[in-house]
Amino acid sequence: LVRVSAPLFVSKKSGFNDNLNGVEKPASFTPRDFKDVNLEVPFSLAKWKRWALHYYKVPAGQGLVTDFRGLRCDDDVDFTHSLYVDQFDWEKHITAEDRNVDYLQNTVRAIYKAVVDTEKEVAKKFGVEPVLPEDITFISSDQGLKEYPDATPKERENIYCAKHKAVFYMGIGGKKEDGTYRHDGRAPDYDDWITARPDGGTGLNGDILVCNPLLKQS
Repeated sequence: LVRVSAPLFVSKKSGFNDNLNGVEKPASFTPRDFKDVNLEVPFSLAKWKRWALHYYKVPAGQGLVTDFRGLRCDDDVDFTHSLYVDQFDWEKHITAEDRNVDYLQNTVRAIYKAVVDTEKEVAKKFGVEPVLPEDITFISSDQGLKEYPDATPKERENIYCAKHKAVFYMGIGGKKEDGTYRHDGRAPDYDDWITARPDGGTGLNGDILVCNPLLKQS
């Protein structure tokens, strides 16, 4: 991964800001000396990172990493969500042939292994017990709906995380026939919840979820 600098704001006209669910309002301002320019604080760098891969000519199989800071004015603020976003963010250049379930799951396993290895080092340094399992379990939103049709999306996440401790919940976004979300909302212009998978479900995206033993939820 190549380290690059992240933008603190982007122009609205650029289209770089994340649409999230398509309804959230970004923090924005107009510079004093550029009255015709509207700038926005990014929700995320999801789209900007794809442009950056092209701009920096990152070859397939390699990627970039950046330290992102953003604002989400319309977020539901609680003990797991904040108006302020501060996270390391990365993106990898893949080929069209890489857009398949096997490649996705191998990537998830590599990311999760890095998280587990990091937890072990932290636990060793501070004398605490690690809680994460060695392996991550793959669950699809289609499977979740079949097994727990009366549960809410968050309840399904909690059920699987309580059982497996670490889960990749695959195929997030899109709506059911009754117009409600299949699992959760996702960006309308770049997130993939429609690509058919061999298991009969759709979507080559997802979230890594782990069980928090203190909060007793994912």
